[in-house]
Amino acid sequence: MSERRRRIDALDVIRGFALCGILLANVGPISNISGKVVPAGPGDWTGYVVDHRFFPIFAVLFGMGFALLLESAEGRTASPRLLLVRRLVVLLVIGLLHMFLVWPGDVLAIYAASGLVFLLPSTWLPRWTVAGLAAVILVASLSVTDGYLLAPGLLLAGAALVRFGVIDRIERSVKGTAITGALLAAAAAPVLAAQVVMPTNGPVGRAGGVVTAVAGMLIGGVYVCVLLLLLRTPLRAALHALFAPLGKMALTNYLTASILVLAVAHLHGRPQDWTQPVLLAVAIGVLAAQWVFSTFWLRHYRYGPLEWLWRWATWGRRPAIGRSHNSGRTITAGPGSGGVDSIHIKK
Repeated sequence: MSERRRRIDALDVIRGFALCGILLANVGPISNISGKVVPAGPGDWTGYVVDHRFFPIFAVLFGMGFALLLESAEGRTASPRLLLVRRLVVLLVIGLLHMFLVWPGDVLAIYAASGLVFLLPSTWLPRWTVAGLAAVILVASLSVTDGYLLAPGLLLAGAALVRFGVIDRIERSVKGTAITGALLAAAAAPVLAAQVVMPTNGPVGRAGGVVTAVAGMLIGGVYVCVLLLLLRTPLRAALHALFAPLGKMALTNYLTASILVLAVAHLHGRPQDWTQPVLLAVAIGVLAAQWVFSTFWLRHYRYGPLEWLWRWATWGRRPAIGRSHNSGRTITAGPGSGGVDSIHIKK
C-alpha cells in the first residue's frame, strides 16, 4: 500500500505555463482552419520564443504522467497495464474527435497512439533502456523526419525521468536545476542563432526544420528550469495563482481553446487578415476566460469536467468530484499532459 504524498505544485504550474505557450503558437493556425495564414513578417517574434518551444514540454509531461499512473495503478489494481490501455484508448477517441470535428492540428491523438505503441511496451524495459531508446528515437526523428515525429521520443524521455527519480527532486534541487538550465541555455544559443539566419524553406528547408526542432527542445528545457527556479522565490504564490488553475484542468482547457478561438474567428471575421497583435489579444482573451472558469470551478470540484470523465473511463468507476474535507494530500501529474489526477505514488 503506497503512502500519500503531497501534491507537486510545480507540475501544475509548468503544465499551465505550457498550455499558454501552446495556445500562443496555435491561435493563428486554428483561426485560419479553412483559410490561409498570413506569413509572419520580419518583426515576428513567435518563431524564436513560442513556436516549437512548448510542444516538447507538453510531451515530456505526458510521458511523466503515464509513468506516475503506472506506479499508482500497480498498487491499486491487478491489471495496471490494462488500465493504461483503457486510458490511452479513451484519449485517442477524444483526440480523433477533436481532430476531425474541430481542428486537424490536435496532438492528443498523437500522444495516445505513441503511448500505445511506445510507452506501453517500455514499461517492461529497464529504465536505462528506456532512456537510451528515447535518445535514439529523437535522433532518428531529427535525421529522417525533420523533427515531425519527436513525440514518441519525448514521451519516453518523460517516463524515464520519473523512473530515475527526477519527480522526487523537482522542487528541491535548486543547484541541479540551475546547472541544467545553464547547460541547456549554452547549447541553445548557437542553435537559436542558426535558426535566425537559416530559412525554413527553399534549398536548406530541411536543415532549417531540424534546427527549429532542436532549438525548440533546448529552449523549452530552459523555460522549465527558469520556472522551477522562480518557484523558489517570493514569486511562487503569483506563479501558482496564474498558471496552476490552467494546468489542473489542462485537458478541458486544451480542447475548449480550439472552440473558443474558432468562435472568435467566426464572430470577428477574416482571421486570415489578423495581425500578430490581434492574434496575441485573442490568445490572452481565451486564456483569461479559461483562467476565470478554472479558478472558480476548482473551488468547488476536485477535477475539471473532462478530467473527471477521463478518470471515470480510466478506472471504470465514477470518482467523487466534489471537494471533500479529507486532509490527505495527493500528487498530480496532469490530465492535459497525459498524466494522472489525484493519485497515490510509491516512494
